[in-house]
Amino acid sequence: MRPTRWARIAVTAVFVVHGLVFASWTAQIPAVKAHLGLTDGTLGFALLGAPVGSVTAMAGAGWLLPRLGSRRVVQIALVGYCAAGPLVGLTGHLAALSAALFAWGAFQGSLDVAMNTQAITVERAHRRPVMSGLHGSWSIGALLGAGAGVVAVGVGITLTVQLLALGTLGLLAVGLLTTRMLPDGTSDLAVDRADISASKWSGGMVLLGAIAFAGMLCEGAAADWASVYLSGSLHTGRTAAGLGYATFAAAMVTVRLSGNWLLARHRPDRLLPALAALATTGFAIALIVENLVVALIGFACLGIGLASVVPTVFSAAGRIPGLHPGRAVATVSTFGWAGFVCGPPLIGHLSALTALPVALGLLPILTAFVAAGTSTSAQLRVAPRLDDQPEPTAEHRAAA
Repeated sequence: MRPTRWARIAVTAVFVVHGLVFASWTAQIPAVKAHLGLTDGTLGFALLGAPVGSVTAMAGAGWLLPRLGSRRVVQIALVGYCAAGPLVGLTGHLAALSAALFAWGAFQGSLDVAMNTQAITVERAHRRPVMSGLHGSWSIGALLGAGAGVVAVGVGITLTVQLLALGTLGLLAVGLLTTRMLPDGTSDLAVDRADISASKWSGGMVLLGAIAFAGMLCEGAAADWASVYLSGSLHTGRTAAGLGYATFAAAMVTVRLSGNWLLARHRPDRLLPALAALATTGFAIALIVENLVVALIGFACLGIGLASVVPTVFSAAGRIPGLHPGRAVATVSTFGWAGFVCGPPLIGHLSALTALPVALGLLPILTAFVAAGTSTSAQLRVAPRLDDQPEPTAEHRAAA
């Protein structure tokens, strides 16, 4: 099997494990809350530990990647990620839970940046789009992890045992595969420190970061507020309320898994604006009509419109001249995770001042910005075709 094929299998496996391990703990959150005697407010504070840890660690990952390479950083972060997870279940009070989630989130964020950097390397070696499919693999892993967590709760398995088992299985299944990843230290990426500093905050990078911020803010808001909107504003039952985010997630997974095919046939600066326009129109109509079926269609449109935004923006950032892909991905990821963290509380505050349907009106505004931004981004408009990239270097061919 060709080295690039092995590398793609390896990075796909890492994406799956990343989503599986973290999503598996969500079903255990109520048990952790009850065990520590937390209120909704104190639990919300503790849960911020993971995304704050992720955002904090991304800067460090961006510094390490040009020096160690994505393959080595993936290996280090994967071990830390699988080892730190079980510590969350061993905590006995609020401060310890926050600290454990912060540490776990730091490894999660570092692994996120490193695996996306490796994905850019694999995409270049394959000379065709692969990033969207990899993010679809992450979504599949997250769905499997959520299911595993539900089963663990049902049979009485504790969080520590659950994460220790999944982390160990993940390391055994993926650890050896990471040795087949490709080196990303090619000559065209050997830029000096001055070039890195000059490129990191270019106008093109800031626009890509703003697009990621807007897209992931919408994702975070949909995850936390879909069921609340359906049950509260539309007065549906609990089962129907859960369909909102499920519809959003299913649409997103479907588009991500077909995203490689779509992006191989349509320019990103045309495809992404069209999908984002669909999200803008569909979700805005859903908020105006206030009907369950229309609302579910609106959430599906939102998932379709956002599905390929982050993976395509990561790929575009990784092609900015004079900037190492690891630094680029770290910068865009920081923007994106900041949006994901800010989204739910921002919608909550706006809802308290007005009403939830009005607050959710921010989402079609942001998807309209995504449509405009992706249509005008120079990185998306003039990015070189992957099939025009040079053949893999001897270093790449020898990696396996």
